[in-house]
Amino acid sequence: MKTIARAITPSLLTALSDTPAVMLVGPRQAGKSTLVQGLADGPHPARYLSLDDLRTLDAARRDPIGLIESADGPLIIDEIQRAPELLLPIKAAIDRDLCPGRFILTGSAQVMLLPRVSESLAGRIEVHTLWPFSQAEIEGVSGRIVELLLGESSRPGPTTAPTGTRKSLIERIVRGGFPEALARREDDRREEWLASYLPVIVQRDLREEANIERLAEIPAVLASLASRVRAPLNKTNVSGSVGIPRTSLDRYLTLLEHVFLTHRLPAWHTNRIKQIAKAPKLLISDSALLVHLLRTDRKRLAEDAALLGTVLECFVGMELTKQLSATSTRASLRHMRTASGAEVDFVLEAADGRLAGIEVKASATVRGEDFKHLSTMRDRIGKERFIRGVVLYTGGERLPLGERLEAWPVSTLWS
Repeated sequence: MKTIARAITPSLLTALSDTPAVMLVGPRQAGKSTLVQGLADGPHPARYLSLDDLRTLDAARRDPIGLIESADGPLIIDEIQRAPELLLPIKAAIDRDLCPGRFILTGSAQVMLLPRVSESLAGRIEVHTLWPFSQAEIEGVSGRIVELLLGESSRPGPTTAPTGTRKSLIERIVRGGFPEALARREDDRREEWLASYLPVIVQRDLREEANIERLAEIPAVLASLASRVRAPLNKTNVSGSVGIPRTSLDRYLTLLEHVFLTHRLPAWHTNRIKQIAKAPKLLISDSALLVHLLRTDRKRLAEDAALLGTVLECFVGMELTKQLSATSTRASLRHMRTASGAEVDFVLEAADGRLAGIEVKASATVRGEDFKHLSTMRDRIGKERFIRGVVLYTGGERLPLGERLEAWPVSTLWS
């Protein structure tokens, strides 16, 4: 498999130029180790330590102060969540010397959510998230969808975009973005990798992160969430389908986000649109993992338009999330649904209040009614904030469908 450049690299190097410590978090096997080792071998020379190595882990736990003080230059510590004892010595080292780029830390869990960690490292560390490969990274192009949607470019690219076929889109979905899964060309070998991936997360990372007796329930919770990715989270329905109390579900939901198996998409709200639901959506962090959890395959996706629509929406949501994590544009991604059922799949809002609404359709054609909710949002929000409403569809042309309303090929995400 060819080497794939990561879009987040320039942001990491910028952070290392003026910040003492940079933390790179994200799902296990998303490519964090490969990325930071590449930095160490090239633009940011550093000593590399992995806490997945048992001898290094033992040394870190036995003498965390000694390990940090023995460093005679920049230091990379991979999987820092396995030895949080190192974080206070790192803070002390930074307080003695605020030289930028001293530490690169990686974690397969949200280390900054651990008690006292965020307070102790506040102002000393910058946190970035690395997701599995985006489709733009796989294609070797610069993902610009966030800038295009928010109007920072005068034109959203060419009138047409290379779409391939419905079959090629489904191929992208079932392959996902995990580097090791992508490297496996045969479906059964990729499926074996995915089947092995979840037990490792559950039995290793989650067991280390929390004292939970009934870890066997977590895969069932994740599968139930996978079947509901298109709708706001309904905890009552999920707990009922799995047969667990709401209190247990709340803890499981936190842990699944903590290890990046799910990604929370908050509800967007405004007083200009009434009765907006406040529940978030939960996206599965990789489309191949979603397909695995739904126990489906490319044949069924090709035959079942509703199922493809569900999977495609989650796929697009994570592609937007990946590009947003690597761009310098300050913006947030949310969803909107009203009590009456009106919804906009994704709402991208810039820090200055400009916003774009995005709908996803698993169809090669679009109709005026596909823009109904986007036009309502435009009229209620006002044109000073509403930059554009876009329906991402599987066709190949960019089509104007009304004032500030357009249909874009879904391939705009990677073309």
